[in-house]
Amino acid sequence: MPHTPTAPVILGNEPGSFPHSVLAERHPAIIRQVREAFPYGPTQHRALDALLANCTKGTIEPLPADAHDLDHWAEWGLAEYTGRSWYDIPWLWSESWFYRQLLDAVGYFTPGPWQGIDPFRPFKLAELDAPETDEELAALDDLTDLPAADRARALLHGSLWGNRADLGFRLSDASADSKEAAPGLVADDSDALWSLLPPSRTGAGTLHLVADNAGRELVPDLLLIAHLLAHGHVERAVLHVKPYPYYVSDATTADVIDALRRLAEAPGAAAAYGRTLWSAATDGRLTIRAHPFTAAPLPFADLPPDLREELATATLTIVKGDLNYRRLVGDRLWPPTTPFADVTAHFPGPVAALRTLKSDVITGLDAETEAALVVAEGQRWRTGGTHALIQVRP
Repeated sequence: MPHTPTAPVILGNEPGSFPHSVLAERHPAIIRQVREAFPYGPTQHRALDALLANCTKGTIEPLPADAHDLDHWAEWGLAEYTGRSWYDIPWLWSESWFYRQLLDAVGYFTPGPWQGIDPFRPFKLAELDAPETDEELAALDDLTDLPAADRARALLHGSLWGNRADLGFRLSDASADSKEAAPGLVADDSDALWSLLPPSRTGAGTLHLVADNAGRELVPDLLLIAHLLAHGHVERAVLHVKPYPYYVSDATTADVIDALRRLAEAPGAAAAYGRTLWSAATDGRLTIRAHPFTAAPLPFADLPPDLREELATATLTIVKGDLNYRRLVGDRLWPPTTPFADVTAHFPGPVAALRTLKSDVITGLDAETEAALVVAEGQRWRTGGTHALIQVRP
């Protein structure tokens, strides 16, 4: 394997930093939102109060001996971090631990009436049923008369921008970004992506797509998959989702079903996409995978052997979203000009990242683009969600 550069792992112990604000402010706010979203009883309320105290002022505590996932967390480093402040360990690890502990607090893992109840489901459904979703699905009708290549480009950008999918569906001057001092798309390897997925009526190969969020961000991912299957870019698609609710809005199998039903029940072109996907799922051309590692607090460099072997056979793996990007390149303070190919050399096959920038991690920029972004916005461009990238390592 080529030499892979290193950079400092991101922690949450620097006051004023984005990771510190997530641990100190966002996590307590999520606990309050979950507490108010369901009529939990005294047992859950006490557990949520204990988690609030622990995650803000306490230390990482061991799991009980009968925890269903003890072996996983032991493998993922629990012993190393037990007794340490949430702020002084890798931010990726402490975030993942928070969501595991939140589910435990509300009884998600425990036999009883709250077992398996997604504490984030009300928020996911509200977004999926929002008028904005209707508008984005209606925009699909405008794509039906376009050449397949233009439709593919629009759907790729819809998937890229997630809940700003209207930006992707609306075709515009292809050179517009390059004319801006600080472009919305800070890196664009889309030509390399399409070279790995040439259209063919005899579609061959398999696409793996590692999903990010549910709701309005999952729908464009599914639309892109439908187009790639229908136009022979690939023969099969594997959609990787989380095995349990995670990071508030990360997609699970139940969220995929909700999104498919939303498409199938919509009017116009959206329903046709829904039928394509439903048929592909029933005949095996589209499969859903929920490997435990997708919710692990570790970078993809630490892929377990079975998942590594599976992804090694992919024609292309598309990694969606900010969290998955952090896991792909490593949650480290890379110099932005660090080559993307170098930090993804560990990945077992061709890989593409589609990501809206919402955290500090970034690689693969040219020096001129980075300089223009800093002049225009300071360092806010890294976390504001107003910039995006398409990066590919063949």
